[in-house]
Amino acid sequence: MKTMSTKGPISKFIETHYLHFNAAALVDAAKGYEAQLASGAKMLVSMAGAMSTAELGKSLAEMIRQDKVQIISCTGANLEEDIMNLVAHSHYKRVPNYRDLTPQDEWELLEKGLNRVTDTCIPEEEAFRRLQKHIVKIWKGAEANGDRFLPHEYMYKMLLSGVLEEYYEIDLKDSWMYAAAEKNLPIICPGWEDSTMGNIFASYVLKGELKASTIKSGIEYMTFLANWYTDNSEKGIGFFQIGGGIAGDFPICVVPMLYQDMEQPETPFWSYFCQISDSTTSYGSYSGAVPNEKITWGKLDIDTPKFIIESDATIVVPLIFAYLLDM
Repeated sequence: MKTMSTKGPISKFIETHYLHFNAAALVDAAKGYEAQLASGAKMLVSMAGAMSTAELGKSLAEMIRQDKVQIISCTGANLEEDIMNLVAHSHYKRVPNYRDLTPQDEWELLEKGLNRVTDTCIPEEEAFRRLQKHIVKIWKGAEANGDRFLPHEYMYKMLLSGVLEEYYEIDLKDSWMYAAAEKNLPIICPGWEDSTMGNIFASYVLKGELKASTIKSGIEYMTFLANWYTDNSEKGIGFFQIGGGIAGDFPICVVPMLYQDMEQPETPFWSYFCQISDSTTSYGSYSGAVPNEKITWGKLDIDTPKFIIESDATIVVPLIFAYLLDM
């Protein structure tokens, strides 16, 4: 582990000025993450929301390349939106005054084929449809061969096939999905069906052009994760959660499932937990619950290092990743 003196200027700035409250929690969480990796533990990163459209790939891709992330759990939106940004970046439209938009303004964006995510509009034709024609060929090819894959595995096949290269509009090193595909990084994508690509796949099933079974299910993601956790938890597996929702709730449940439902009491708890969320603290709410509540559900131990940073993940996560990358 590097000391402050051997780290870069961003890390030094954080350690010098982030001394109290949420800022101090950021530093503590970053050092805790670093300590996990130094001890030989592995790390799961979960991503809710639209972090790919927030261009988290600029730092997450390097985290993947440097083996500081061993598995990712993310929403279907994050899975596809990183690739959409890769192939259609110049067609995105930023709307800095998004808080002032009227219903009529929103309707006009829709008519232009611009789907808004906070201050950023994703261009339907250049993003969704550009990917659709290629991914559908891969789905149909797999079905014709009697093959079935998980949603992210189809995305990996598309990226590694080279069919998208003519469309690249950003530096490939800033795509976390491409970095993950190169390493064949394990990904868990619960609830993929509610993503744009999931909706498109469902439409082909409704039209009778594809079978639903061609895409492996969420249960198969859970069983894959259960086996992966069992095989990789000897030195511990940490849980770094960006936001809340299904991307975090789905994978964290694998531990109580293994030792309660599978009756494997030797299953270790998650060895580290950090959640970055601006959700209001609320007992009983998954996204707003404090980490200690997870002890009662058999997810975390009494002594598990626990951190909660109540702030905007688009600000906090790049800083923590910068610290871990010695920037």
